[in-house]
Amino acid sequence: VISKILLFGMLNVICTACLLMWCNSTNSMALTAYTYLTIFDLFSLITCLISSWVAMKKPSQSYSFGFERFEVLAVFASTVLVQLGALFILKESVERFVKQPDIHTGRLLVGTFVALFFNLLTLLSVKNKPFSYVSEAASTSWLQEHVADLSRSLCGIIPGLSSVLLPRMNPFVLINLAGALALGITYMLIEINNYNSVDTASAVAIALMTFGTMYPMSVYSGKVLLQTTPSHVLGQLDKLLREVSTLDGVLEVRNEHFWTVGFGALAGSVHVRIRRDANEQMVLAHVTNRLHTLVSTLTVQIFKDDWIRPSLVAGPLPAGAISASEYGTHSGFPPLSSRHVEEMDPLTSTPAKPSSPPPEFSFNTPGRNIQPVVFPSAPPQRPYSMGLTYGASPYASMLNQGFSHPGTGLGLGGFRTSFNTVPQRYGIYLVTLGELKKNFFSRF
Repeated sequence: VISKILLFGMLNVICTACLLMWCNSTNSMALTAYTYLTIFDLFSLITCLISSWVAMKKPSQSYSFGFERFEVLAVFASTVLVQLGALFILKESVERFVKQPDIHTGRLLVGTFVALFFNLLTLLSVKNKPFSYVSEAASTSWLQEHVADLSRSLCGIIPGLSSVLLPRMNPFVLINLAGALALGITYMLIEINNYNSVDTASAVAIALMTFGTMYPMSVYSGKVLLQTTPSHVLGQLDKLLREVSTLDGVLEVRNEHFWTVGFGALAGSVHVRIRRDANEQMVLAHVTNRLHTLVSTLTVQIFKDDWIRPSLVAGPLPAGAISASEYGTHSGFPPLSSRHVEEMDPLTSTPAKPSSPPPEFSFNTPGRNIQPVVFPSAPPQRPYSMGLTYGASPYASMLNQGFSHPGTGLGLGGFRTSFNTVPQRYGIYLVTLGELKKNFFSRF
């Protein structure tokens, strides 16, 4: 097979070179546009070589799904390059409409028959598996749709042609026949009436037919490269997934994803949630058996419907959760370990004793261990002899009190307060700063 492909490749190069020289001698843009179909046959032969190489290769660690995507990439590149050639023909044709040169018809008809014969010989002799699949799976082009309408009318008169013309013709054979017909009409009009502008119009028609034929194939191969789910298998996949969801032990089928690895090779992955008492291997076998009829490469993840119960004592608790000790003492909870008891108290920064009650104002404490405090309805009556003011002091008096100085005060953390006239209720001796200086200098 490879030697046959190489032989046709050499003949294609020779034929393309001759056609390009005849295009230069005849000055025909329509023949140039038709020659680009011969160049497309060369791309088709290269795709056949890649397909033969992929068939001999086996999946490896780097390419676990195989090398079939190389075929898709070759088809996509070939169709895109032919469409770029069609756009080039359109650009040159627009320039020729402004100034139409004379067309020499000496080799125009000969070049048309040579190109048609060689294109049909290559398409029918070499079996091109990737392009055959794409031409059937891709959507129909506008040229195929118009020819199909004419074919139905013709088959109504001659029923024997239905096997050839219906349901739709091969797009490559159709584009070659349509291009040859356009060149034949161009040759007759130039020879009879000397209409040189017909050559440019035929070039535009051939370019549009080429672009319209290759565009659906580019779209289809591009979707395969993007790992999208083929539209023609969506209904079958939905039916199979519904059947899988009704299997014994299956609770849910989720995270399903199916895509095309190569032409005709579908891959997919799915997560299946089953009951806790279900047999994993049995469910996996049934799910694989149902989906393997359509999906050749399948990955199934089975997991049981198990509840996750966080421990209240062992292990760290999530943020914002309340520990068991904060709900009070319960006979059902085991005692806390000594390691947790000896941890540093966040309020006093000293080791907490086992016998000491929990701090009243520590963080994350709901307040079950704090005794309720009942505040009096009226402020207590304080004697006037203490010199204390009632109510809130104004802002001016607060600012005039000055900043506190360490080393003096009522024993509240070693800082002096503004209540300097408070009597010694708790037996604490008040020492002012002046008295400290006097006692200090009296020693010397």
